Amino acid sequence: MSLNHKALADRLFPSAQKSDELELRDIPPEQRRLHTETSDLTVSSLYGYMSNGKIEIPEFQRGYVWNRTQASRLIESLIIQCPIPVVYFSQSHDYKLIVIDGNQRLLSIKLFMDDGYELQGLTTYPELNDLNWSNLDPRFRDHILNRTIRCITILKDTHPQIKFDVFERLNTGSVKLNAQELRHGINHGPLMRELDELTRNETWKRLTGIKRDNRMRGAELVLRFFAFRYARDEYAKPLSVFLDQFTSSNRNTPERQIDQWADDFAATLSLVDFALGSLAFRIYDENLRPNTSFNSALYDAQMVAFSETTNALIHRKNFEPERLQRSAARLFASERFENSIGRATSDEQSVKTRIEMYLSFLNEFTDAV
Repeated sequence: MSLNHKALADRLFPSAQKSDELELRDIPPEQRRLHTETSDLTVSSLYGYMSNGKIEIPEFQRGYVWNRTQASRLIESLIIQCPIPVVYFSQSHDYKLIVIDGNQRLLSIKLFMDDGYELQGLTTYPELNDLNWSNLDPRFRDHILNRTIRCITILKDTHPQIKFDVFERLNTGSVKLNAQELRHGINHGPLMRELDELTRNETWKRLTGIKRDNRMRGAELVLRFFAFRYARDEYAKPLSVFLDQFTSSNRNTPERQIDQWADDFAATLSLVDFALGSLAFRIYDENLRPNTSFNSALYDAQMVAFSETTNALIHRKNFEPERLQRSAARLFASERFENSIGRATSDEQSVKTRIEMYLSFLNEFTDAV
């Protein structure tokens, strides 16, 4: 009796899994070195790089938040030659500079030089209050343009996990960046932009229950689908590193290919919605009552299986959804399947088992109307 009670508790309240993030000591010693380049760039150069796209500020940086007085005081600091904190970049594979730390400073400079605001709150040179860039005496403008800011760039040949570690250390804000936000910063490009776009899908929001995705949880789930759909033969835990590597290797995948992946995702989501509706990505009983909220391991199995099934009845939606739902409920009674979505879910065998079992179920489903 006690064993049955424990089994039920394990099913309803699966133990939290320990973090599977790669420890730095697991990286070969010769790859742990941080490759950096230090330079003193003029404000003129930094402005030019921002204007022509050589410097990119990733979307996850949560926008521009400095007020006008803060921005003005930075400009005044440049004028009086007060030291400016170091700006950190990450070098991308195409040699662009991704801002790791310093986006508020850089945006304040660019915004001012684009006549985006007038100076205010200055204490050393209050005479300059209410002036914008165009109205400054040319000698002040030349002085600002020639000021240098120390910049440290983490070069592209640094191991991605070392980059992640440094990024976390430099992130001193009140909210610590999570793994997906770090991926957006280090691998900013077409793939990351597509992930963000797909999470705006209304069907996606309804099925996952993610209405306001401020921490990129949804983007990571879409990334999981892409990674397991197109590269799961390469999967090895930890999951976070697998996603890091997939993101890095596909950062500059042609947009035509990414568009095809996005179409596959959208079509699969539509099919899942038709077949499972509000039961999608949730464990439920034989009476079609959900036992749990969103289950990310079950999400993996259902999304990949509905995408890859060869069953024409499924693709044509030539079936009664409730019949499929009741048939699928039998999977949850399988201890093997249950373990694959509830225990050690990042283990290689668990990933393989849950996807293969759900795919087999769909391929064999014959209860057509």
